[in-house]
Amino acid sequence: MGAIRNWVETQADYENFFCVVDLHAITAPHDPKTLASNTRNIAALYIACGIDPEVSTIFVQSHVSAHAELAWLLNCVTPLNWLERMIQFKEKAIKQGENVSVGLLDYPVLMAADILLYQADLVPVGEDQKQHLELTRDVAGRFNDLFQSVLKVPKPLIRKEGARVMSLTDGTKKMSKSDPSEMSRIHLLDKPDEISKKIKKCKTDAIRELAFDDRDRPEANNLLGLYMIFANKTKEQVQAEAATWRGWGDFKTVLTEAAITHLEPIQNKYDEVVKESGYLDRVLHDGREKAAETAFKTLNAVKDAMGYLRLK
Repeated sequence: MGAIRNWVETQADYENFFCVVDLHAITAPHDPKTLASNTRNIAALYIACGIDPEVSTIFVQSHVSAHAELAWLLNCVTPLNWLERMIQFKEKAIKQGENVSVGLLDYPVLMAADILLYQADLVPVGEDQKQHLELTRDVAGRFNDLFQSVLKVPKPLIRKEGARVMSLTDGTKKMSKSDPSEMSRIHLLDKPDEISKKIKKCKTDAIRELAFDDRDRPEANNLLGLYMIFANKTKEQVQAEAATWRGWGDFKTVLTEAAITHLEPIQNKYDEVVKESGYLDRVLHDGREKAAETAFKTLNAVKDAMGYLRLK
């Protein structure tokens, strides 16, 4: 609803690089048995959501080693206190306790490398990643000041609608796949009965009338916002329609139908992508080759600026 929707709608306007961030995925405990399959699933979902491999470059982060190498070089010019102040690290570190990894702390530097390798002008991100992008801009500026102006300083590209979708179980918290409760979120591949169950049990409030923009009603704001996006309607249209609903029960039925209808073509396309023999592998192979060409050009420029020895 935030980043990916933005990617699809703007992909014809720019040269795009979209990567499946499997290196970032291991900053939290993960299952080695599912990492590869999850990586493939995300790549397939990119395509299913409308990212066109003929227009945009889709690749896997770990397939281009320049990401990890540039992250190390940037680590050595990034002050530690910049990372310690990151909100997401503070929140996740509390959850992970003594098991929190250096990788989680260093996540934003790897993200900076992901962006800066491609000399990005704009970075289409969700609102929750805006602080990380600000750090990317700071790191690029610091590197350019210390050495020479090699890295382009990017700007964010954020949608106004749907940029921050909140949890179904708590309208004050972001919807997240790391939430321990499956009932807090809708996955793109959820079956209709799963979507229906989650929406039927999602948190609401005690007020029967549904309305936007009340700070004391986070669930109403979130659920109406979801319906607005699923149904492709304006806020005014949704508010007018809300006047015809007899409270939350009617609305949940309408929201469920809109969600299922919106996700059906994505799910159908996903099935096509994963069932076509060799297709996804070809997309990721071609994406790796194109991404590497650009990434290593930037990496070599960075290493030259830092004074590294290069053999002819």
